Amino acid sequence: MSAAPRTARGEKTRRRLLEAAEHVFAAHGYHEASVSRITERAGVGQGTFYLYFDTKLDVFNELVEDLNHRVRQAMSEGSRGAASRIEAERAGFAAFFRFTAEHPALYRVVREAELVSPDALRLHYSRIVEGYIDGLRDAAEEGEIGDIDPTVAAWALMGVGEMIGMRWVLWGDGDAAPGDPADPTASGTREVPAHVLDEMMRFIAGALGRPALAPDERSASDRAGALGRPALATDPRPAADDKEES
Repeated sequence: MSAAPRTARGEKTRRRLLEAAEHVFAAHGYHEASVSRITERAGVGQGTFYLYFDTKLDVFNELVEDLNHRVRQAMSEGSRGAASRIEAERAGFAAFFRFTAEHPALYRVVREAELVSPDALRLHYSRIVEGYIDGLRDAAEEGEIGDIDPTVAAWALMGVGEMIGMRWVLWGDGDAAPGDPADPTASGTREVPAHVLDEMMRFIAGALGRPALAPDERSASDRAGALGRPALATDPRPAADDKEES
């Protein structure tokens, strides 16, 4: 990797190249993207590109890391000041969805990394999960959530957020035909509907669970799990000796 820019002007040029790369990789994919397309989009010569990046793969990896840093920062700022873990979850996911709407290239770039740069893909998800694990562990210790494995929960919650974002932010609310996803370069046009976020958080609240209670204090509804199965006071099926004799 080339040396980092030493001047404010150099940093500005590097930022322009990363922004151009975000657009080009989203619009054309890694293999159809080229250094010339990136520099043309950035408005600089190809020689300038090589002052900051060694190869196309180099700028791709830098872009994955840059998007990762910015999305984590957005989620952290969004959840700052939340009064509880569940409120922090909601605020963090809302911030993630806003970022995705503004930077839909995140999905395509990260998915291409699976084949183009597996190490960058793993680093992207691992960095998101690291902070997640600490927050869930603290919440469990403070009795805000149930006694769960924070690592498993963090990966599961990240999957929930990514799939909800794909369905409602990237694809829209049913207005895109199958096989015709939203333009990966168009930003700021889609949001997760309020009722979808509400249902998602209801699911998450159930999955995280309440602190453990004594057996006689737990109701059937507490044991119903993340899907919210209605609690039944008794078995709805009549016992054999309760049936009326004909």
